[in-house]
Amino acid sequence: MQKGQGLGFKRQRIELEACPTCKGKAVVEGVFYEQICTACNGSGWVVLGSGLVLPSDELVTQLSFKLQQAQREIDGLQQGPSISGPAAYYQQNNRRGAGGTNYTGD
Repeated sequence: MQKGQGLGFKRQRIELEACPTCKGKAVVEGVFYEQICTACNGSGWVVLGSGLVLPSDELVTQLSFKLQQAQREIDGLQQGPSISGPAAYYQQNNRRGAGGTNYTGD
């Protein structure tokens, strides 16, 4: 037997989209009360493009991947743009101007 290429070791990322029926809310308006959306089994998420519903255990894994990606994006935005080189020196306050303000030489 040949060795595999590691196909079972990494979970496949499945792109998700909000359910078109409930628009990601997991419930739909009934006549008298809200009902669980049957198109997405009350999760609010379906597979992008095909609209297939994922089983609960797979959905939890895929939502965890989406949450981790969103957290990385938030962390990157909170760090702000990193300025280096001459631009960093230009942006910092050197207290050489009138009243201790920043003097840039312009």
